[in-house]
Amino acid sequence: MRLKITKSKNASSLYVIKSTYKDGKHSSKIVEKLGTYAELSEQLGGRDPIEWAKEYIAQLNEKEKDDHAKVMVQFSPTKPIDLDKQRTYNLGYLFLQQIYYALGLPKICEEITQKHQYEFDLNSVLSRLVYGRILFPASKLSTYKLSSNFLEKPGFELQHVYRALEVIAEETDFIQAQLYKNSLKLSKRNSGILYYDCTNYFFEIEQEDGIRQYGASKEHRPNPIVQMGLFMDGDGIPLAFCVNSGNTNEQLTMKPLEQKILKDFGLSKFIVCTDAGLASNSNRILNDKENRAFITTQSIKKLKKYLMDWALSETGWRCGKDNSLYDLSALNEEEDYEKIFFKERWVKENGLEQKMIVTFSLKYKEYQRHIRQSQIERAMKAIESNPDKIRKSNQNDYKRFVKRNSFTAQGQAADQDIYCLDGELIAQEEKFDGFYAICTNLEDDAPSIIKVSDRRWEIEDCFRVMKTEFKARPVYLQRDERIAAHFTTCFLALLIFRFLEKKLNERFTACEIIHGLREMNALEIPGDGFVPTYTRNEFTDTLHEVFGFRTDYQINTNRQMRKVIAMTKS
Repeated sequence: MRLKITKSKNASSLYVIKSTYKDGKHSSKIVEKLGTYAELSEQLGGRDPIEWAKEYIAQLNEKEKDDHAKVMVQFSPTKPIDLDKQRTYNLGYLFLQQIYYALGLPKICEEITQKHQYEFDLNSVLSRLVYGRILFPASKLSTYKLSSNFLEKPGFELQHVYRALEVIAEETDFIQAQLYKNSLKLSKRNSGILYYDCTNYFFEIEQEDGIRQYGASKEHRPNPIVQMGLFMDGDGIPLAFCVNSGNTNEQLTMKPLEQKILKDFGLSKFIVCTDAGLASNSNRILNDKENRAFITTQSIKKLKKYLMDWALSETGWRCGKDNSLYDLSALNEEEDYEKIFFKERWVKENGLEQKMIVTFSLKYKEYQRHIRQSQIERAMKAIESNPDKIRKSNQNDYKRFVKRNSFTAQGQAADQDIYCLDGELIAQEEKFDGFYAICTNLEDDAPSIIKVSDRRWEIEDCFRVMKTEFKARPVYLQRDERIAAHFTTCFLALLIFRFLEKKLNERFTACEIIHGLREMNALEIPGDGFVPTYTRNEFTDTLHEVFGFRTDYQINTNRQMRKVIAMTKS
């Protein structure tokens, strides 16, 4: 590289140029424009710009030389490796770290520390808890030990982890509010549509205490549980969460969290989308005021008879923006298989006026019948093998199809209970195959509302990721504040992970991402740098391209790694 000065009528401009050779021809290209002579004179405080430019270019040439220099490493076939000396480190967390810092979490930790005057490094603890939850999910003790796998050493002791949990629990609301505001700098948030859902997490310990209570377990486990409510924005990014005792009615969990969003997040205009389990009349009324609205699923089986008859009627159906009317009995199994038909009407009951939209799909009908047939086959096997062990089940369990009779066909008391399939129940359920209902107070067209409702699966996927990939349960902690902090770190991990998925343009599955980051290890060559031990592939190439730094050189020098670490924190 060398200096080039171009003169025009009004100024002299200084450039860094580099010679090139392509297709048998010599040429040159501009590497960097340094500025005009006058601009540089002013910036340099009177120092000669040409002299400064030559020194600057000399530094660039030296750096380029170092970057391209080969590193010679000597190994001995007879010398053992150092005793108790760690040799490999994970580099995958660096990509999480860049998002962590972009969300302003170090600044949030700094504000909390100043408020409470804690002596330990809260940011160091929190960041390791978050990275560990994604890459090496484990207990807090194991997370502390595993944090040594990261290239940067943890700046805390085990006791600080448990002290930090108490701080995190106390400041959870502040963390969530600040995170939302900071996230707006990272990406535009689709806060006009909010999805809410609630799930529960079980504990290994069997004793009830505090928020750890027995309740309706969605995983049907005989253990105490806590409930987690989660708001997600319209793009699938977590927004806010709450933790409630396991015996809380989940329909009561949405209002307090929504009020926090209204108060702390500065949001006022949005649509809340929920499933039928959270669609109490009071929750609908809550979002039937001011600038808010609701979209919720509706159980057709629980409708009043006149509405159920209307919903299941074969006539009066539409498709898309077509105004033509369709009869379900006249549908073509092949041509209409992928189509979604709908009908709508306004209903005013219980002090609330809302639009009911019912959809029908041949594809959905086939899916429901396939699921039921599998359940019927399981019920038949249970009857044939060991019917006495069949116990009362939930509404979606295959055991609901098993009917027990204590009397014979002649009406006499049987010597033993008689088990058979409940044909009447099967026939009753078949009537609803293919049908789906939504209620809303919006006046938008039905296809648009259906499209919004269809994305509810994404919030269910958030819970799936936390439970399976992040191993958020079973919960081993006992104190309420530590339990709350545990879910705060799970929420932060999920938020960072979703932003990572978006940066990767959702090209990879959650399993591929987590496994890929976990495998991105490097062997330390003392004094020289780090040699990657992972397999370079499409995922790692995409990561490096998107994040703007690389860890896949044959050897990453110490200087290169220091530069990478600095980039993740800028």
